[in-house]
Amino acid sequence: MNAEKTKAQMRKGVLEYCILAIISQKEVYASDIIEQLKEAELIVVEGTLYPLLTRLKNDQLLNYRWEESKSGPPRKYYSITDQGRDFLKELNNTWKEMVDSVNQLAGNKTSEK
Repeated sequence: MNAEKTKAQMRKGVLEYCILAIISQKEVYASDIIEQLKEAELIVVEGTLYPLLTRLKNDQLLNYRWEESKSGPPRKYYSITDQGRDFLKELNNTWKEMVDSVNQLAGNKTSEK
């Protein structure tokens, strides 16, 4: 199996978690999310991001508001809901448990608890 394909699948699996983590820090515009994901080497295209944002909004984990832009069309800014914060806390715990388990199985040091 191709290692690049596996790495891409792993990145895709944590994308929702990463998006919620980014939005939990402050209200953001979609291009801000893409920029942060690219900086973290979780490269994402708009065609991947927008359906995820819509699903998270439909699941009541995110809200958005429109803001007029001086240099083009209005922009949609995303923020996390209280339900989204609770869900993110669950994901944080799940991620930590998963990392510890994988590290244990792979013979790596586990993170501090």
